[in-house]
Amino acid sequence: MSLPPSISRHYLRRYALPVLAVLLVAIAAALALRVYAHRQAVAGLRTEAVRIARQQERLLNSELQRFRLLPIVLVEYPDVAAALRNGSHQAAERLNEKLRGLAERTGAPVIYAIDRSGRTISASNAGRPDSFVGRDYSFRPYFRQAMRTGTAEYFALGNTSHRPGLFLARRIGPASAPDGVVVVKVEFDRIVQAWASDAGQTLLLDDHGVVVVTTDPRAEFTLTHPLTPAAQAAIRDSQQFGNITLRPGPYRIIGRDATDRDGARFVVGAIPAPLPHWRLVHILPTKPALRDADSWVRSATALIGVLLVGLTLVAIWRRTRAERAAMAREALEDEVARRTAELRATNDQLTVEIAERIRADQRFRAAREELAQANRLGSLGSITAGVAHEINQPVAAIRTLADNARTFLSRDKPEQASGNLATIVELTERIGSIVQEMRRFVRRGSHGLGPVSLDAVLDGTMLLIGDRFRTAGVALERPSGEALPMVVAGRVRLEQVLVNLLQNALDAVAGCPSPRVRLTVAERADGIELIVEDNGPGLDPAIATEIFTPFVTGKPDGLGLGLGIAQDIMTEFGGVLETIPSTLGGAGFRLRMRRA
Repeated sequence: MSLPPSISRHYLRRYALPVLAVLLVAIAAALALRVYAHRQAVAGLRTEAVRIARQQERLLNSELQRFRLLPIVLVEYPDVAAALRNGSHQAAERLNEKLRGLAERTGAPVIYAIDRSGRTISASNAGRPDSFVGRDYSFRPYFRQAMRTGTAEYFALGNTSHRPGLFLARRIGPASAPDGVVVVKVEFDRIVQAWASDAGQTLLLDDHGVVVVTTDPRAEFTLTHPLTPAAQAAIRDSQQFGNITLRPGPYRIIGRDATDRDGARFVVGAIPAPLPHWRLVHILPTKPALRDADSWVRSATALIGVLLVGLTLVAIWRRTRAERAAMAREALEDEVARRTAELRATNDQLTVEIAERIRADQRFRAAREELAQANRLGSLGSITAGVAHEINQPVAAIRTLADNARTFLSRDKPEQASGNLATIVELTERIGSIVQEMRRFVRRGSHGLGPVSLDAVLDGTMLLIGDRFRTAGVALERPSGEALPMVVAGRVRLEQVLVNLLQNALDAVAGCPSPRVRLTVAERADGIELIVEDNGPGLDPAIATEIFTPFVTGKPDGLGLGLGIAQDIMTEFGGVLETIPSTLGGAGFRLRMRRA
């Protein structure tokens, strides 16, 4: 039954203002929510851009550290100095074969040796159409700098291969009478492929602001800001980029924001790269995040609108109950049906968001495992030189023993030859155990837990880091005598925790008059305790309570991730990593683990 027109006009005039007020409140709430959601989306993108940039910088640093060891190793090759000093064709041919084999094993694109005049004597690509042998590189800055200072790192476009790369150079011989320079070229194709798996685009800028490595082909060898006349002259004289004309890039970066030529907006995460005055920049588009934020605002606005409409209808119904009883009942039924449908849609949206949160949690766990793996690789890079020394000594002994055994056999003395061969077997077993420990440590650890021998864990840790203590002259005291107990853990990840703690202790006692680091094991009623303590200066009181928080560190060049990762690993073991007062006067850390 419809109401008379006069009554309908009365209700319209009576409730027009409240309804208009509700609409204005809903619109104001939607606008406020949109501003808030956009700000939160952009802030989240900035955090994500910086996180991805730091992750990619660690990957780049790990790759560079692997190749930076090659020039150091090549300095010890006697054939290098012989080929450079004497110019012997036979020595150069032998060196060609060694450089070729070393390049194949390490994945280096090319390794070559340049004499003091700048002419290439030997190269891993000798005999190929693109061979460097005989070419003059005296004009290259990396050659001049290495001859002057001993080492150089220089990015350029190859004159022969026309492929860009970073040239790592090291001088052979003293500065007063150098024999030449050895050079290892590093190309970034694998790094770019790894970077491309992340959202957004990554740019690696050199000290002139030139984009030298990027996941965006449009931005390669472009400028982020105009070059000074001096920089233009230096690039032109060194033929750093060949005949490539450096043009303005597709991105205009201003602080933490950027735009492209089409006007699209991006957020920028920029951090220093592991090369002097270089920067690594990661940019993320804002459009997808803002679109998601608008979707959330629409859902929230719909919910607020439903609530406001419901409250308004209830108020109207209460004020007009006597006059509009029949109409109110019908309107209420329709409203309940409509609200039920909207709430069902909202519930479906919440179900989708819960599933998305579960997937985000899985991605977080995967990222945390990747960070732990990167931490292991970083630790391995810092101890590689010590392990190389550990291997180099038995290798030298094996060569001497083998020569002696051959002499004994030629003199018909098999007993002495047999003794030398037995010693060689023992030394090769020693080398094998060191290499096996390194391979196991760098392997991605599983999440399985089980009984682990603390003796085995300490022995493995000593294989990785023991030579650093011996080289530094630091006394490392560890439990001796009876066998240590078994604990519930994962061996590789427990070794990672100990390597982090021992490296921190070794850095802390540097400069102490009588440096000491002590490892002790104690059995308690509720489990096993392993204590690492030193006699260094101790923890800075300003950061002592936050030492396990990511990016909090007392080292000037530290990232502040090692202790946070170590605490997460111990939590997964069902144990605890905490700081304690050191009986030696420095810093102390206690690992509490379950008995196996």
